[in-house]
Amino acid sequence: MLSKLSFRQLLLGVFLLIAVLLSAASLHALWTLDRLAAHSRDSGRHALALTENTQQLAERSVAMTRSARQYLVLDDPAFRKRYADSWREARASLDAVAAALPNTQPQLFEHWRQSGEQAWDILQMPTRARTSARQQALEKVLAPLPAVNEQLAEEAKQEVDRRNSELLAELDQRRGVLTAQVIASIVLAAALAGGFGLWLSRPLAQIETAIDRLGENRYDDQIEVRGPSDLQRVGQQLNWLRQRLSDLEADKARFLRHISHELKTPLAALREGVALLEDGVAGALSPNQREIAGILNQNTAALQSQIEALLRYNAATFDAQHVQRQAADMEALLAQCIDGQRLQTQAAGLTVVTEGKARPIAVDTDKMAVALGNLLSNAVRFSPPGGLICFRLGELNGSLLLDCIDQGPGVAPDDAARIFEPFYQGQRQPPGARRGNGIGLSIVHEYVAAHSGVLQLMPSERGARFRIELPYEI
Repeated sequence: MLSKLSFRQLLLGVFLLIAVLLSAASLHALWTLDRLAAHSRDSGRHALALTENTQQLAERSVAMTRSARQYLVLDDPAFRKRYADSWREARASLDAVAAALPNTQPQLFEHWRQSGEQAWDILQMPTRARTSARQQALEKVLAPLPAVNEQLAEEAKQEVDRRNSELLAELDQRRGVLTAQVIASIVLAAALAGGFGLWLSRPLAQIETAIDRLGENRYDDQIEVRGPSDLQRVGQQLNWLRQRLSDLEADKARFLRHISHELKTPLAALREGVALLEDGVAGALSPNQREIAGILNQNTAALQSQIEALLRYNAATFDAQHVQRQAADMEALLAQCIDGQRLQTQAAGLTVVTEGKARPIAVDTDKMAVALGNLLSNAVRFSPPGGLICFRLGELNGSLLLDCIDQGPGVAPDDAARIFEPFYQGQRQPPGARRGNGIGLSIVHEYVAAHSGVLQLMPSERGARFRIELPYEI
């Protein structure tokens, strides 16, 4: 299902998914804060109302006591009415306090009500019953009200503290929930981003690998890109390009073989004719004619050498696409190459040494032997008589390193960028030597690249220093 979507659609989908996830966490956090703020406002209003009602209850009880005493002394109905008004307001405050203190014992509120009702009953007695005993009864009935008011005030304070504690506990709980939710959202968003990133980067890596193989002229493996639909289409286009390049490479190889064969036949006849002229088969040659025949012989030989070099390079390019790996000791392989050119090094008075060690590595021994032989031939050609050629083996970052160092004139700075191009010859040529065909290092470059390695020209104080770097794992 995902493979039917494009790379852009998948990126947009992942972005929206992560945005929705983080937005949901943010909205939940805002909702939690609003809820906590509402609880805080409710608790504040409840505490304020409870405190006001408790204070009003205490004030009404004082007013009731004062009005009742004044009525008993002055026998003025206005004071009894004032008591009734205070008693009515006190009952309203008492009911509000009772509703706000659900955990308080009901007997406390009932005691307050009974005291107020008993005092009202005393005030309702006829005037003739007004005695000192009546006053004592009134005092006895109203005396407990201050203690009850204090106890209710204490209960109100405890209720406010309890609500504040609950609010703080809820705040701590919500903070923990929000913290866990934020961490989970971040981890989940990071996991989604990382997972989709890895999944989406895989086809890009496949495309990069395919392009590298095309750049290395490796056309055997079919290119297949798995992933979004648009990247799959890119993979199909690269595969078409691979087939097209493979066909072009085959056409080029056939053309080179054909043209080389067509050139070699008349060239052989031309060389034979020049040899017959120099041998005097057609008659004795004058000095000038012999000189012209020598020029013809020299140039036909050079032309034949170029054609053979072209064929060798073309064959090497084709062979580089078919690597047969097997475990090989690079030091032993290098010793064989040095021994194979011992006559050339002895004739030039050169000393060839090998330094360092390296683990065995999986390579195509035939192609690597050709590469090492070409490196040594190049060093022999440019080294001065009696010079030293040094091969250094080593390992670095999971790769085998092989340096070839000579004491020749080195590579000119202007030639460094093109030194591995086929048929390119540098400016610094050894004195008195015949110019080479310029394919030795090109073949080394092709064979090293076929092993997923790198051939580099390294900085050197004297002579040329070439480095082969071959990975142990591909």
